[in-house]
Formats: sequence, structure tokens, C-alpha cells
Amino acid sequence: MSTPVTIPTDKLDNPAARWKSIALVFCCTILGAAAQILMKTGANHLKPGLMGVITNLPLFCGYALYGMSTVLLVLALKDGELSLLYPVIALTYVWVTGLSFLIFHDTVNPIKLVGIVTIVIGVAVLGTGGKS
Repeated sequence: MSTPVTIPTDKLDNPAARWKSIALVFCCTILGAAAQILMKTGANHLKPGLMGVITNLPLFCGYALYGMSTVLLVLALKDGELSLLYPVIALTYVWVTGLSFLIFHDTVNPIKLVGIVTIVIGVAVLGTGGKS
């Protein structure tokens, strides 16, 4: 027989802990976007073979940033509300689109803009619906 999981309500009712968790997840989105840009840069300069992957600094740095992002996410989830924090990660798509436009000159068409606006509005709505 398994033991039921209980969530300490003092952590969920603490506004300072809530904002700290949101800030950590927001940092995760920035680190995740930077990681994706670095991995794309590394992929653009990838040489064949295992040594080409191992010696690719942008690729290695991208993986390292993803690791850091994961550690921050774990710390944020420790004191945060999963249903509030996890949708914030969708902001990574917003940052990646903007950085891709600036760095790789990717196109941003009206459909992408509608998607970005939808993500931002969705995160804002979910943010106001959490505990205060």
C-alpha cells in the first residue's frame, strides 16, 4: 500500500517563495533559449564523426546550459506550483523565435506572431490564476 503524497501548504501560501520559483523558471526559459541557439550554431559547424561532436564548443555549451536550466527548474519546483510554473517554460519558444530572427535571420511570419502572442497571453492568464 502506498503512502499518499501531501503538499506542505505553507510553501504554496508563501508569496516570496512563489515569486522566487517564478523567477527561477523565467531564468530557465532564457537559459533554454540560449542553449537552443548554441546547439543550432554548433550544428551549423558540425564536423563528421564523434570527435566533431565532442570538440564542438557551441554544442557543448548548449548542452551545459540545458543542464543548468534543468537544475534551476528542479529548485523552482521545490517551492512552486507545477501547474503555474510549467506553462511559463513555453516562453522559451518566444525567446528562441526572437533570437533566431536576430542571429540566424529566420523569418517571422504572421502565423508565428499569432503563436507568440497566444503563448504570452496564455502564460499571463495562467499567472493571474494561481494562488496570490
